[in-house]
Amino acid sequence: MGNRQHTEVSVARQSPQRPDADEPELDDTTASNADDEVEASRPAADRALWDELRIDPVEIALPAGTGFTLRAYRPARELAPTDVADRDQDDPFLARRQVVETEDDEEVVILDEEFAALTAEEEDEDEDERPARRRRGKTDVTDEAADADEDEANEADEDEADEDDEDEDEADDAAGDEEVPAFLTHRGKLLLFKTPESLVSFVRSGAPNDLSQLDSWNELSERVEPADIAPLDEDTYELDLVVENLRGGHDAWDPTLLIEAGEVARDLAYALRLPAVLDMLSAGSSLDDLDEALRASVNGGIGGFLGRRRLKKIGAQTASLGWRTIVGKISAVVDWRD
Repeated sequence: MGNRQHTEVSVARQSPQRPDADEPELDDTTASNADDEVEASRPAADRALWDELRIDPVEIALPAGTGFTLRAYRPARELAPTDVADRDQDDPFLARRQVVETEDDEEVVILDEEFAALTAEEEDEDEDERPARRRRGKTDVTDEAADADEDEANEADEDEADEDDEDEDEADDAAGDEEVPAFLTHRGKLLLFKTPESLVSFVRSGAPNDLSQLDSWNELSERVEPADIAPLDEDTYELDLVVENLRGGHDAWDPTLLIEAGEVARDLAYALRLPAVLDMLSAGSSLDDLDEALRASVNGGIGGFLGRRRLKKIGAQTASLGWRTIVGKISAVVDWRD
């Protein structure tokens, strides 16, 4: 499909030739009305279905091919996550991941060995600089004073616990109201269709899938036509080109391609429950630094200049290897449909 660089081309209007006597002369108003009619007749009018149902057709290109699927954004509380129990038993990447317990009882996912080794070399994090855990120390006081301090401490702990519970409830409410992505998935697999006709046939079939929980799904299954499966440019993603583009070096990097790839990869990782991919793209990671620098580089002024400087410091090998892992993990959970 090629890179999607959106540019505006302005065509200078030539001086009109003198019309023949038998031909009516069109004024600017007539030409404007004609342009409006042409604009209204374009496929954009078909967006009414998607805008009404709040579901979008999406086109994703992967190394194995290009396919169509559907995506919707809804509050997290309205969506049941996809079931990955069956998928994880056959996950080819599962053996390459380790889960270790830290001293703070936190689980850390160790990613693909090559990528983890490269990122470890680039990080100069000093463990001794991490803040020590707070502990309540003993004081040299009398028993009565100690008892009083303990009572006050218990009361303070109870008040703090109540405040923490309230904060957690507020956080849960906020998280439940946050809109999250959902794709046409089933049992932890992304359903990709090679033709609009096969996608529409599946939607109408009533086959089980994770989008069927949407309140607008039944109406979509009754109204959708193959001609409606026409994704917008911003809903077309070329993940198959990302690794090759990154290997070309800093001067060849395509910001639009890479930024859009990061957006859909995060959406897919969330919807398909791929914690390793989410971790690789999380805030503070090397790939997130790449994304931030790319976004800054496309802006003008000093921000764009600083963004381009940051890009020069990002290792092309690390970036391409990380994205190779991401594309591989996403590809491994795709269910291709003809």
